[in-house]
Amino acid sequence: MRNLRIGIIGCAGRGELADFAHHPENGSEIVAGADIYPEARNTFLTRYQDKFKFQPTVYVDYREMIEKEQLDGVIITTPDFLHEEHAVYALNHKIAVYLEKPIAISIEGADRILEAAYRNRTKLVIGHNMRYMSFTRKMKEIIASGTIGDVKAIWCRHFISYGGDAYFRDWHAARKYSNSLLLQKGAHDIDIIHWLAGARTTRVNGMGSLSVYDKLPRRAQGDERLKSGVMSVWSEEHFPAIEQKDFYPEIEVEDINMISMRLANGVMASYEQCHFTPDTCRNYTVIGTKGRLENYGDYSLAGSNIQVWTKRKDAFRLEGDITYRVAPGDGNHGGADPLIIQSFLDAIRGQYNVWSTPQAARYSVATGCLGADSIRQGGACYTVPALPDYLENFDFARAEEKK
Repeated sequence: MRNLRIGIIGCAGRGELADFAHHPENGSEIVAGADIYPEARNTFLTRYQDKFKFQPTVYVDYREMIEKEQLDGVIITTPDFLHEEHAVYALNHKIAVYLEKPIAISIEGADRILEAAYRNRTKLVIGHNMRYMSFTRKMKEIIASGTIGDVKAIWCRHFISYGGDAYFRDWHAARKYSNSLLLQKGAHDIDIIHWLAGARTTRVNGMGSLSVYDKLPRRAQGDERLKSGVMSVWSEEHFPAIEQKDFYPEIEVEDINMISMRLANGVMASYEQCHFTPDTCRNYTVIGTKGRLENYGDYSLAGSNIQVWTKRKDAFRLEGDITYRVAPGDGNHGGADPLIIQSFLDAIRGQYNVWSTPQAARYSVATGCLGADSIRQGGACYTVPALPDYLENFDFARAEEKK
């Protein structure tokens, strides 16, 4: 059997994810990459030469790559606002797509991607890699075991120490490119809330603000770094946020987001996000009819522990009645990246073990989009539109089998 030929659109930054697909000895290889920035193309070539002693073909135009390379699949890791364009083009050429989250920056854009995959009977996998992390899988396992009873509430607090460096020094800060950080960051957690609860959001409302970064010094519109794509350097010395400078010219997205959700099965949920904290962690609390669980730590090198309380004590207890210690897996994002890329390759080959779905990705984005709308409209409550039945029930990992 010949090796799968995989291309990549967006070679730098998150583009390194595609490296997990380059295993010629195991039947897959990255044969080409496309990126508009010469620095990204050069970095891509140097990385593959140093790491794999191999030189993929590089393109400026992703369309030329798709038309010339006879690809079996493409990994798309471009900025969020380009996801719809790139995914729809590849799907219309009947090339299997791995698309980084968020699936798109609008509900309409997400639906157009699903429609393209359905219409062309082409496989689509969305990069919600948090479903592949050890600590989330353990929480899912505990819930499934019945230890805490039926889930009734899920709360997630998201502390982002690097928010200023990652999202307010580049394109993420402009609404036209990201819509809201409820997508770029929050889509992960909204998806995990849905996954742990076993249902999607039907109603959402929110409050939030742009509290800090709009008041700080910015780069000029003509700054050459904006043209090259080189925006910022991450540093733990960049704290506190209020003493920093050199931010993106357009600062429009909120740096504090808080949304409340009612899920289809009655579970109540909330998600809180802050981009100027001194520490970084996702902290989930899941409350059931027989107890609750909470994680301390997530997928960092230190791993995490999950505390479970199942006995009543009328006092605060830092440690639960049961403690689960969870080590991160090997590889980026606590071992999640190699696992999700392998699931994409397996899907192309007809071996189906994909733990995320395009439908779930669409509902996480829909919740985030309407949560952002609520924040910007004074906290109004919105109904999350359902997918039509033919998309709701379609198996996108097995798309080529559907007639």
